[in-house]
Amino acid sequence: MGALKPWHIAVLVVVLILLFGAKRLPDAARSLGRSLRIIKAETKSLQDDDRDLAEKADAQAGYQPLPPQQPVQGQPYAPQQPYTQQPYAPQPQQPVAPPADPVQRVREN
Repeated sequence: MGALKPWHIAVLVVVLILLFGAKRLPDAARSLGRSLRIIKAETKSLQDDDRDLAEKADAQAGYQPLPPQQPVQGQPYAPQQPYTQQPYAPQPQQPVAPPADPVQRVREN
């Protein structure tokens, strides 16, 4: 009972022609084809992006860390001291002069 018979297709075509008209069916088929082409292109680009990410991940897995740098000959090796944070000491605030009035300055000149 689930098989699609040729007369099913014929009835479907007749119903479509009656609903949309003979002039609109080619335009509808054309726009459907464009939409399917766009969907196909987008899914292909998503697959390409996934492949690119996988290749980048494989390439990064092959990186080796740099060897430690050797000191320059003639200079003794001095390890860097770790950073120690100084305790917070507030800076003394200096008094701020009130802003000069530009209109007053013009009158004085």
